[in-house]
Amino acid sequence: MRSKLLLLGCIFFTSLTLHAQTNNRNEKMKKLIAENFALADSQYNYMMKLLPSDKMPQSYDVKTNQILNREITWWCTGFYPGSLLYIYEQTKNESIKTEALRALKVIEPNQNYTGNHDLGFMMFCSYGNAYRLFKDEKYKQIIFNSAASLATRYRPTMKSIQSWNKNQYFNCPVIIDNMMNLEMMNWVSQNGGNPVYQQIAETHSNTTMKEFYRPDYSSFHVVDFDLTTGKVLRKVTHQGAANTSAWSRGQAWGLYGFITMYRDTKNEAYLTHAKNIAAFYLNHPNLPSDLVPYWDFDAGQQPLAKRDASAAAITASALLELAKYTQGAEKEKYINASVKMIESLSNETYRAKYGENGGFLIKHCVGALTLNSEIDVPLIYADYYFLEALKRYKDWYLNK
Repeated sequence: MRSKLLLLGCIFFTSLTLHAQTNNRNEKMKKLIAENFALADSQYNYMMKLLPSDKMPQSYDVKTNQILNREITWWCTGFYPGSLLYIYEQTKNESIKTEALRALKVIEPNQNYTGNHDLGFMMFCSYGNAYRLFKDEKYKQIIFNSAASLATRYRPTMKSIQSWNKNQYFNCPVIIDNMMNLEMMNWVSQNGGNPVYQQIAETHSNTTMKEFYRPDYSSFHVVDFDLTTGKVLRKVTHQGAANTSAWSRGQAWGLYGFITMYRDTKNEAYLTHAKNIAAFYLNHPNLPSDLVPYWDFDAGQQPLAKRDASAAAITASALLELAKYTQGAEKEKYINASVKMIESLSNETYRAKYGENGGFLIKHCVGALTLNSEIDVPLIYADYYFLEALKRYKDWYLNK
């Protein structure tokens, strides 16, 4: 009897302790979320005044004090309107909404683009959020058209969606980033569209699990296929440190993508795979204490190597969703890791002050160091996933 009472007492004490820790975390996050969205509102109002009317912001050049903009078919063009919509949702600033609607109109032609695999990034991060907020049936049709365009890149022999066209480096490449474009395919199939799109997404995911992942659950960046036979020609990197290395943003893309696939299909294999990717990421000996990774987990010259804050932003958002499908200590581990990443990205090292950074929020990102492109700069998708992580914590954990 005494042992049972002691056990009950320990359980009660543990429950009280966890409750107190959660309350403290929530109070801290409540302030941080409000602070970040207020800054985002100011920064993006500043940024929008510096943009040309026909292009989307990508980054910022400190040397020339200019925002770097891209043509609408650049893979990142959906993140600007998507970020604006996240900000508007929290602040209700009508100038932010007006700019978001203007930017959506600029990228609308992308619904028929078939030049690469990035339709999900371009059209679901943008129009997906717009439809979620405004329920405009025109937006829904644009998403449907975008999924149809993406489906044209599915290659049955490879059981994958081809990412890039044949070029001087690759025959028929598929990249890990492609996992992020499958959410749109699933959504269309589950909202009255062609059911084949979700079948494509699942087949692509299964191929990715088989061909991209090493025994330690790190991922290759690129798998190159023979289009005729469907056989793998080679497994390499294009933006990572080496063919055998773990490019940090690639690990984040895979983690996020497989969590999304589990949410949309309830296939336990995807959840297990996501947990294994998270374990590789969070337990890696080269992950810095602030949980903002180096641009590659195997990058040389650590700790002097460049950090990639965009990878941390993506991972922070992904871990919050992974936590939804776990319980107890495992759930707390994912939430706490995400909160640590959010806190790090919110400090003065990684977050800009008003009027700095071209209006972008997050500093110290790396696009493609090996290509000498976008090194230690803000990147529009870092802002997007940072804002998404803030929204997710507020919606899923703060308001419960």
